[in-house]
Amino acid sequence: MSESPHGTRYAPPADLGGLQRLAFFAGGIGIVGCLTGAAMDPATFFQAYLIGYLFWLIIATGSLAWLMIHHLSGGAWGLMVRRPLESAARTIPLMTLLFVPIVLGLPHLYEWSHPEAVAADPILQIKAPYLNSTFFVIRAAVYFAIWNALAYFLTRWSREQDQQPPPPPERKFRLVSGPGVLIYGFTISFASFDWVMSLDPHWYSTIFGLLFMVGTGLSGIAFVVVVYRYLAQRQPMADVFRTSNVHDLGKLLLAFVMLWAYLWFSQFLIIWSGNLAEEIPWYLRRFDNGWQIVSILLVALQFGVPFALLLSRDLKQKARKLVAVALLLLVMRYVDLYWLIVPQFRPESPMPHWMDAAALLGVGGVWLAVFVWQLRGQALLPVNDPYLHEALADGHH
Repeated sequence: MSESPHGTRYAPPADLGGLQRLAFFAGGIGIVGCLTGAAMDPATFFQAYLIGYLFWLIIATGSLAWLMIHHLSGGAWGLMVRRPLESAARTIPLMTLLFVPIVLGLPHLYEWSHPEAVAADPILQIKAPYLNSTFFVIRAAVYFAIWNALAYFLTRWSREQDQQPPPPPERKFRLVSGPGVLIYGFTISFASFDWVMSLDPHWYSTIFGLLFMVGTGLSGIAFVVVVYRYLAQRQPMADVFRTSNVHDLGKLLLAFVMLWAYLWFSQFLIIWSGNLAEEIPWYLRRFDNGWQIVSILLVALQFGVPFALLLSRDLKQKARKLVAVALLLLVMRYVDLYWLIVPQFRPESPMPHWMDAAALLGVGGVWLAVFVWQLRGQALLPVNDPYLHEALADGHH
């Protein structure tokens, strides 16, 4: 077995370096497009940037959530993908820095950031103590501080475990992950209120925060399935990954597809049946001018098709087939964000703008390059984890 940079087994495959360079190159192209778009049409740029940024952020934060869930629940599935989860979580400092353009673009994104709009709107005046630029930035700083702290300690202890196995850090992992999952739930919910729901400050949904949180989990596990497939095709992990691990990931993917669909339909049913003037226009914008096609695609391709496919035990045991479903879900996660955000600014048509692609590529290229860089810096398995031998022996524990 090959040696890692730390002198242990399970070294990352050499071609990750080429993937990192390719990601940086793609990110550079996207950044040039973003800068050009920002100079030409700042409002459209900030709208596109918000979508692209959130797409990659929820993969990073969703991976952090799955990392904490693994430390609480155990299982071979988590040990096999712990390093990709940790590497994605360690990109949160980058996403903290990349949040700065959103702060700069507040006047182009949020109606409540305009004092004249607040002065003319009684509803905005009531919400002004919460929806104001200063408190918005303070809350964002708190969210990122918490996410960065959770990612830092969990990944630092994991790397220390590789170097110095005794004493086992499992208790520390659980002590942080237990309250960490709860705190994550609150912070990502409030972040969704601030960054997405407040785009239309007259609309609200009591389910939206939970729906957004489940979406981060769906994005995180779908991304991990893609990374799992990539590593499973290469040594040394080709000799390590098992059918049972793929099956476990497939079951988690199915569970979150079902949960997302349940919450999405519950929100729609409650608001549509209530038919209240402050709530129903939000859906009306998404059921007209071509947006109804996007709505149908979301139902069909983020729930219907994946649900039907993931019911198959055979598919959930084949990484090649499962990764196709995961890639479809990642595409639809972007479409979901597009459906949530763009109708507020461009309700007349769902046609994308070229800046949407530039922002997705720019943020994504840099994010993927940093993710691969983190993944290359350690063994692909936690070599001193006390449960690793058992997991490798029979595929579960």
